[in-house]
Amino acid sequence: MASARTKARTHAFQILFEADGRGVDPLSVLASWVARAREPKPDEGVPQVGEYTMQLVEGYVQHARRIDELISTYAVGWTLDRMPVVDRNVLRLGAYELIWEDGVPDAVVLDEAVEIAKEFSTDDSPAFVNGMLARFMELKSTIRRD
Repeated sequence: MASARTKARTHAFQILFEADGRGVDPLSVLASWVARAREPKPDEGVPQVGEYTMQLVEGYVQHARRIDELISTYAVGWTLDRMPVVDRNVLRLGAYELIWEDGVPDAVVLDEAVEIAKEFSTDDSPAFVNGMLARFMELKSTIRRD
């Protein structure tokens, strides 16, 4: 059974993915998810939106420009627009949590991002996500000073 944090990360990824695919603000998608979860009789399968999911989405939005700059800078051979949408959003979420969430060990962030990539993306994606986030982990102190 997945931990609450694992579910929160998966839900945050799904919100970022939906927002990216629809070309809308992640906060509007988050608000929609929260509203659906709070309906008197939510549909079967409507995920509950926990505090950590909200924290991850809101944190990403706060740092979105910087995160996209980092991904663009270090994704050799890939522009952000050409990158698979799943990978782009796994990296966005992982970069936010790795760099700006101090309460989570770096190894956990990397492992969880790789697991999301395994579940939702291509066979090549887990290695790509792991390599990118490992690079951000090395540069973490420099990135946070910028």
